[in-house]
Order: sequence, then structure tokens, then C-alpha cells
Amino acid sequence: MDNKLMLMIPGPTPVPESVLLAMAKHPIGHRSGDFAKIMEEVTHGLKWLHQTQNDVLILAASGTGAMEAGIINFLSAGDRVLVGSNGKFGDRWAQVSKAYGLAVEVISAEWGQPLDPAVFRERLEADTEKTIKAVIITHSETSTGVINDLETINRFVKAHGEALIIVDTVTSLGACNVPVDEWGLDVVASGSQKGYMIPPGLSFVAVGPKAWKAYETATLPKFYFDLGKYKKDAAKNSNPFTPPVNLFYALQAALKLMQAEGLDSIFARHHRLMSATRAAVQALGLPLFAPEGAGSPSITAVIPDQVDAEQIRSIMKKRYDILLAGGQDHLKGKIFRIGHLGFVSDRDILTAIGALEATLQELGYKGATVGEGVAAAAKILAQ
Repeated sequence: MDNKLMLMIPGPTPVPESVLLAMAKHPIGHRSGDFAKIMEEVTHGLKWLHQTQNDVLILAASGTGAMEAGIINFLSAGDRVLVGSNGKFGDRWAQVSKAYGLAVEVISAEWGQPLDPAVFRERLEADTEKTIKAVIITHSETSTGVINDLETINRFVKAHGEALIIVDTVTSLGACNVPVDEWGLDVVASGSQKGYMIPPGLSFVAVGPKAWKAYETATLPKFYFDLGKYKKDAAKNSNPFTPPVNLFYALQAALKLMQAEGLDSIFARHHRLMSATRAAVQALGLPLFAPEGAGSPSITAVIPDQVDAEQIRSIMKKRYDILLAGGQDHLKGKIFRIGHLGFVSDRDILTAIGALEATLQELGYKGATVGEGVAAAAKILAQ
């Protein structure tokens, strides 16, 4: 049957019908008064979502573009930075930082394990001459389904006094609590095709006052990603370059849906879906990749030991039209990942787990009794 594909990946995530319909409207001039009204509305909504009174700037780029912008606007070549890496995206921010000539020190953890905040504390406390200019970390590491302890790491950065904290919240913003002002986060990057529930194409950078002060002396090259231009134009409800107008329609519609649901309800829903998914996987006798307490609210990674991960993904897509994510880099073919981010409901989880059980049965898996996964998930969802 056509048009029944169900996205259970970390992005792009499912898009609500009202958001899809909003994009079908005819474009308007991006220098018009009508567009300025949309810009004003979505900027207000973004500040609500980020829990901040600071600037939240909108780029026509992916989350990687937002992170690159977040790095190059506030640092200079040769600056010493600490980069946390426990997965694909932590590795990427180290690569971006090196590409711009930063003095990168990687604080790593094994893929599937969270970063150890104590290592950041030790490195920051040892820096008595305050040479560390930034700490760059991924909050929710999409590649492994692990969430890092941003709050604690940020507390050590704040105690250092000099360093900025630059955070990839691409799969955590809109899924769990990221109170930008309360925690004093300096630079926060995210992308549209995740918790925002709209297609790829937009990204967002929240910038605090300490980062803007660093901007005044930062010397890394930039033009399209010069956030000073975006800040200046945002004050006039405009954009320095041509924006994807129809994606702004989508953002406007999606923010209305999120505001109607409320932040606490959004966070509770994602936690419930994560808990139900993890409980179902464990009930099926499949090993979880992320340890208890470190699971991401956006995606659950599974490392099957009796069946092939790619066979599971293949059958789920071909027979049930459900798309799961695979492993990346050295984890390719070893894990599969179940997304529960954005426009995902209890019913979606039960559907995906039921299809997973049927897939395991087809593959001759003997690790659990059929129905145990759905029962475990249903128990959590009923609470």
C-alpha cells in the first residue's frame, strides 16, 4: 500500500497534517510586512520553546550549519576548546573545530556510554590561567541513543568563569527540558526536522550575552553564518538572506501545536515514549545500547545479539512500512535505533513494537514470547 511509510527515526521525524497544509500556501515576499508578522510570531514562539529572553536566530541550514555557526562566531583560530565526544556528532564538532584551526582537546567516552562530567571538571579546574575558551558538547547523541549530563557539565563550565558552553541540542530541544536562561547556556543549536516536527531546512541558534561579548573579538572567517547579521535583522523581524518562506509557515504552525500541548506535557510525553520503548525492548530480551539512566528521550538504540540488525530493519520497512535507523560508522550493521521524537504518539510506539515482535518471529528469534514487548510498553503507557 502506498503512502503508509511510518518514520521511526531520529530525523526527519513525522510531520503533522496542519504543518504540511501550512506549507502548501503560496509564498509571500520575504521583505513584506506579512512576512515580518510571521517572523515576529515565530521568534516569540522560539524564545518560549528555548525558555529564554535571549536571541534565537533562524538559519536556512541543517543542525550541522547551526553548530558550525555557533562555533565560528565566538572563537578565534588557536583558541583552546574542549569537545565532548561519545558518538558520531561529538566527533563531528571536533572535526569542525579543527577545520577552523582551533586547538581541540577531545574528552571522549565509549560509544554507548555518557560523557563523564568529572573529566570536564578536572580539566576546567586545572586551567588556572583560563586558556579554555569553550566547551562544546552534544546533549542527546543521536548515533547511540545516549543523553549526556548537560546540566552538570554546564555547572563546571560556569565555575570556570571564562569558557563558553556551546551545545548541540538537535535531538533534545523539544524533547526534554533545556532551560537556556536558567542554566545560563551561551550557545544552543537545533534543527527543524527533529522535535520541531517540520521538514529539514531550518536551524536555530540561541545566543546569550556572554557569547555576544565574545563575538566582538572573535576573528574566525564567516559571511553567510555571521550571526551578527541575523541578530541585526531579527530586531526588525527580518532575515539577512532569502529564507525558505514556506518552512516559516510550517514553523508557525508547529509552534502553535507545541504551545497548545505545553512544555511540561511535551517533555512528559517523550519520557513516557522512551520508557515504554526501553521496557518493550528489554521484555523482548534485546540488549539496550545506552545504560539505564542515560537513554535519550528521542531515540532508543538496540544491539541485538541473536538476530541481525539490518535484517530487522529490512523486514520492518518492506513488510510493515516502518523505517528504523541503523548504526553509523563502526556500529553500522550492529545496532538499530527506534525513534520516538516529535510528532509521535503512544499508538505509534505500540505499532512499532508489535511490528518488531512479528519481525523477530519471522527471523526465528527465540529470546522472548510474542506479546511480551507490547505488554511491557502498554504497562508504561497506561501509567
